[in-house]
Amino acid sequence: MSEIVKKRFKSRVSGVDRFLTFIRVLMATLIVLGVVAFISQQIWPNNPFAEWRNPDARGLTGDQFKGLVVSGLSQGAMYGLIALGYSMVYGVLGFINFAHGEVFMVGTMSGWITSEKLNDAGLWESNFILSLFLIIFVAITTSTVTAIITERIAYRPLRSSPRLIPLITSIGVSFFIQNAVLGLFGPASKGYPRLPEWLSKQRSIFTVEIAGTKILVMVVAGLSMAGLWYLVERTQTGRAMRAVAEDKEIASLMGINVNRTIVITFGVGGAMAGVGGILWGLLFRSVTHMTGFLPGIKAFTAAVVGGIGNMGGAMAGGVFLGSAESIAPMVILEPLGVPGVSQLKDAVAFTVLVLVLLFKPSGLFGERLSQEDRA
Repeated sequence: MSEIVKKRFKSRVSGVDRFLTFIRVLMATLIVLGVVAFISQQIWPNNPFAEWRNPDARGLTGDQFKGLVVSGLSQGAMYGLIALGYSMVYGVLGFINFAHGEVFMVGTMSGWITSEKLNDAGLWESNFILSLFLIIFVAITTSTVTAIITERIAYRPLRSSPRLIPLITSIGVSFFIQNAVLGLFGPASKGYPRLPEWLSKQRSIFTVEIAGTKILVMVVAGLSMAGLWYLVERTQTGRAMRAVAEDKEIASLMGINVNRTIVITFGVGGAMAGVGGILWGLLFRSVTHMTGFLPGIKAFTAAVVGGIGNMGGAMAGGVFLGSAESIAPMVILEPLGVPGVSQLKDAVAFTVLVLVLLFKPSGLFGERLSQEDRA
């Protein structure tokens, strides 16, 4: 009887493997075909394949392609900042905090409130640099406090529960924060004040035209990531965070305050989300109670793409995901004649997740798990 069960199991496994191999080959073929069609379209716009699949397409100019790359990098930097919170919490507690997108939204909303008050007082135009530092400080503080309160009220009582319980709780917390903001501020979109001309105007850097806001986004994201790396790798607090992520019981025996370290982890993740929220508000100048939903899901996708629990991988995964959803529709889908490619950015982002899970399930840079998870 056991031999029959083993044979059936092997046949099922082999069937699943064959199906996954077929999907891998199909996806890889479509990507290669799309890239070849794009290159052919650039060299010979009226080639037979282009005339058959998309006769109206005429390829991309160099400036257009550079613009797509810059947009992808700036948006990916924001995904990376949010993804850091997912990876840090997963590394310490081993579950995905799906309310982290709403922590990002709270930072964006608090930045909008502060910017409106500063604009009414005349400081937004007369002293924008000071105003920028103020809204960043308020957003970081609000997001950090929100993350810490969430940990203390919703997650700490469930720390010894099965992992599914805090996961479901995080979804409930997400809905609670969304509806609380909806009740306080209403469903209408809120717009940030107009940015100064010197910040929003285009600048030429190495023949690439980049808006000042996108330069600000990439610089602030880079500095935030560098500061986080220094905190985690070069400070006593960072060593405590890494020890707790490795084994909470042994870290406690070594004299580390586990509860305090977990609170700091949530707080630092919330601070990164606050920075990302302000950058999002300055770049898109709009916020609603649902602002954190889709960026939060994409940031989780970025964390998985880079390698869950790997902070460097989370940032790199965010940049990779943002670049893919900016470039792939025009470089792969449009040459194949797929209609409405400008509306398919979200589909591209989650297709990237599927591809990474198919070809490298541990993420592009490898996941970092605790001793318990590895066991």
